[in-house]
Amino acid sequence: MDNTQLAITGLQCVVCGTVYSVGQTDYVCPTCGPVGTLNALYNYHPHQYVANGTLTMWRQRDLLPLNSEPLVGLQSIGGTPLIREDALERLASALDVRGVCIKNEGLNLSGSLKDRASAMVVNYAVQYLKRNIIATASTGNAAAALACCCAAVPEAHAVIFVPASAPEGKIAQMLVFGATVLLVEGDYDTAFDLCWEACEAFGWYNRSTGINPITTEGKKTVVHEMAEQLGWQMPDVIVVSVGDGSIIGGVYKGCYELYSLGWIDKMPRLIGVQSSGSDALVYAWENNLSPTEMTPRPAETIADSISSRLPRDRAKALQAVRDSHGAFVRVPDAEILAAIPTLAQTSGVFAEPAAAATYAGAIEARKQGYIERHERILLLVTGNGLKDVHSAMQSVEHRHLTSISPTLTAVRAALQKTNLMNNDEM
Repeated sequence: MDNTQLAITGLQCVVCGTVYSVGQTDYVCPTCGPVGTLNALYNYHPHQYVANGTLTMWRQRDLLPLNSEPLVGLQSIGGTPLIREDALERLASALDVRGVCIKNEGLNLSGSLKDRASAMVVNYAVQYLKRNIIATASTGNAAAALACCCAAVPEAHAVIFVPASAPEGKIAQMLVFGATVLLVEGDYDTAFDLCWEACEAFGWYNRSTGINPITTEGKKTVVHEMAEQLGWQMPDVIVVSVGDGSIIGGVYKGCYELYSLGWIDKMPRLIGVQSSGSDALVYAWENNLSPTEMTPRPAETIADSISSRLPRDRAKALQAVRDSHGAFVRVPDAEILAAIPTLAQTSGVFAEPAAAATYAGAIEARKQGYIERHERILLLVTGNGLKDVHSAMQSVEHRHLTSISPTLTAVRAALQKTNLMNNDEM
């Protein structure tokens, strides 16, 4: 371990509040067990914002677990585009709200927000802990992100535990990036348990979402960026798709930090979106359950990135929604699929199912009154649609492709079946 001072002052259990020194525990609270996920603590001294380098995930270095410059291969991650309200008027009209903006995380290096968490973990493991083999369990995106980040750092190697049912595009990414990929017979939760067991047995560093507090430190950087891109004028509501709960936990932590520093003047409400087929957190929120009272629920959804029987970061997810006075909503897979082309055709953003769920969830939240007409909202689009082309094709299966002979007559005949040209133009 590198003894150079980290910015982190300790790690605090979200469930019982116990504070541990850095190095006292790597993953979860020894007292509370797996439900007791940890938050990194810092000394938040209000100060004037100072830009540190270009707009990437590393820009606010005083708020990150760093003891020196981030590793060279990871320095370009983040800096994803924010699509502003004036470009999304059709989307705002469809949602019946004052304004909508989109943070498009599908344009990260491996195509998802998980690049932020993986980059932070790889940097922390290699630079501070001096550990080079990093493992994760994943439904696909976290694994692809870890494989990508390890490929960018010569000292690091990724070992992946992923359900055999993971989308082919995500598995292809892992293999191309050179990771050791183990297809597990079972669901995500089975892969998670096996990864944890293997890390304990072989001494690997475990990046898995929901137990590694450093992943939250990476995910919160999306808020640092969006706040700066919005001129520190935060939206009223941020809509986030939720599986294990780590992303929405990171979004809340990022908002809390900026509010504590006085860089933003309000805390946005957070709306967490789950599939009706994987809704453990919605159920817990509706029934006022604590994280320790939650039990596994069925997890069958086309949105593989947010499929989890018992979310590992449930304590942070529930805290994020409850403390921000937000809400959880569920949407059926049919509405998630329908959101893929609708979002693409009104914003130019191609989202995988879990990412498109934010749009479907915003519609549902508006119906239920959790979002009001006069409010501005931000949709956090977490992953690129190219990661799951099969689902994208399902979402447009009602649109029949037309094969034509290579003649202008055939073109005219095909166009007559569309709204592109009227008969006078033919």
